[in-house]
Amino acid sequence: MNKKIIDYYKWLSLQNIELFDKYKIVNPYKQERIIKIVEAFYNKYFDDNNNRYLILGASPARRGTSATGIPFEDEEHIYKLTGESINNFYINKNSSNFLYDVMENYGGIDKFYSDFFLGFVCPLGIVNINNKNNEVNVNYYENKKLQNYLNNFIKKSLEELIKIGINREVCYCIGSGENYQYLLKLNEENHYFKRIVALEHPRYIMQYNKDKTAFYMNKYLNELNNKL
Repeated sequence: MNKKIIDYYKWLSLQNIELFDKYKIVNPYKQERIIKIVEAFYNKYFDDNNNRYLILGASPARRGTSATGIPFEDEEHIYKLTGESINNFYINKNSSNFLYDVMENYGGIDKFYSDFFLGFVCPLGIVNINNKNNEVNVNYYENKKLQNYLNNFIKKSLEELIKIGINREVCYCIGSGENYQYLLKLNEENHYFKRIVALEHPRYIMQYNKDKTAFYMNKYLNELNNKL
């Protein structure tokens, strides 16, 4: 599977999407350094023929996954694995720590990645230039115009991702709001998966419901272990 995944990211590197107004796409896969990180990561954890289940967030952040190329992975782990230091990197530590705890409780990082592939509904980052000329992260569902503009790309990228050998029994969606509703509708129209399961976003859990962390951890583990 590792070669197919790397080919998928190289396909992403060739995508040139021009948005409207002050929106623009962030495509880290055009950088050779990021492709090297991708190769090191997926050659380590995905060197097999397992049919993995998808877990999809919404869109990568410009200083998170858009800086590393690896969904939801933090700089320290990438550095240990590849020796690559990521400048200007930021990831929400609450979110990443919760997901690492999920991986650990599932059976460890090797076991987790042998069963699941983490990605995004829109696999390239999106930013908007604000009035101070600063780049601000946005999601593909920021507004209907942006969502409709990206719809064909999202469908094509999901279809390319499924080709790598994804199990289509169930797809997990990180985010139980707009990301879930969009993915649910997309699946109803195109029949990619038999079912879509919503999982609350780790940021929502850790910032607003930290006292219920154990409840959401159990929910994640129950759903991930109930794949069929």
